[in-house]
Amino acid sequence: MGRGRFAELSGAVRQVVPDDNDWRRIRFMVFDLPDKEATFDQRLARLRVLIQEVESPYMALVDQQRASTHEKLMQRLDKIVDGGAEGLMLKLGSSHYRSGRSDDLLKVKQYQDAEAVVVHHLPGKGKYEGLMGSLLVELDDGRRFRIGTGFSDSERASPPRPGTTITFKHYGLTATGLPRFASFLRIRNDEPAR
Repeated sequence: MGRGRFAELSGAVRQVVPDDNDWRRIRFMVFDLPDKEATFDQRLARLRVLIQEVESPYMALVDQQRASTHEKLMQRLDKIVDGGAEGLMLKLGSSHYRSGRSDDLLKVKQYQDAEAVVVHHLPGKGKYEGLMGSLLVELDDGRRFRIGTGFSDSERASPPRPGTTITFKHYGLTATGLPRFASFLRIRNDEPAR
């Protein structure tokens, strides 16, 4: 459906009774071909041919370009993030197909940081039982959300007190304008140490 429309896409595909108009706005974006014998470069060449043969308005190959220098890669990252993307995926051209995580496929993201005031500690569960699980925080505009990642075990045992201003990182905003994938960075530099 396009960048920044994840919530709309998620709602469309979860409908018990599909809405034809919604599904006509969805494209299947292809980025690899499962073939354990071929390298990524070989698979990509075959994918280009297959996608052309299918000629469907509902399927497209993800735009893929070679990175020639670090500077050009960072320029491309800036451009794509400015266009609403989260980042880039780097794939080693000589790599063979593997499912799951691999050192042959790397995420490159930028993040933004912002500040919020701690409102409340929320208890941890499972591994974090007896520790802080997440913080309920408030933005300057009064909107609240939770931050549950980025903390060390010692920070979970002794979390920032309510009223403390913290700095967190995030990757853009959700459709509702809240920080996406917010993660704790630190207590704001001018806050008194605990």
